[in-house]
Amino acid sequence: MSKITRRRRIGITRRRIGITRRRIGITRRIGSRKNERRIFKGVIHVRASFNNTIVTVTDIRGQAVSWSSAGACGFKGKKRGTAFAAQTAVENVIGTLMDQGMNRADVLVSGPGSGRDTALRTIRKSGIILNYVRDVTPMPHNGCRPPKKRRL
Repeated sequence: MSKITRRRRIGITRRRIGITRRRIGITRRIGSRKNERRIFKGVIHVRASFNNTIVTVTDIRGQAVSWSSAGACGFKGKKRGTAFAAQTAVENVIGTLMDQGMNRADVLVSGPGSGRDTALRTIRKSGIILNYVRDVTPMPHNGCRPPKKRRL
């Protein structure tokens, strides 16, 4: 028997098994677990660049729970880098967090963008208790050599 016919046979038997499972009443659970998962403490990562602001919320182990960005909120082009767009992105994320029961968080802010202060202010106003706010912007210790000077 060739490989192709074996594969076809295996596929047919798997389909038949699926049909019989449904007849018996064994069904797989369809749906998301998002509503069942309760998170009481997490980490809010705010990445504020000049072009966009990305807000990601993780649990203590580092698994992403929810995220949003200024671009995902509907802002296009230069408007994504504004402080108002960052505020909208944070409000979007915090709305889902409140539904999951989060009330304590650590905040890690990185990047030089204009949305970092507004994002932090919005998190403070939301009612989430903050343990600490840390700036984790990468700073070079005189790392890369700059490009040579232009000669005109």
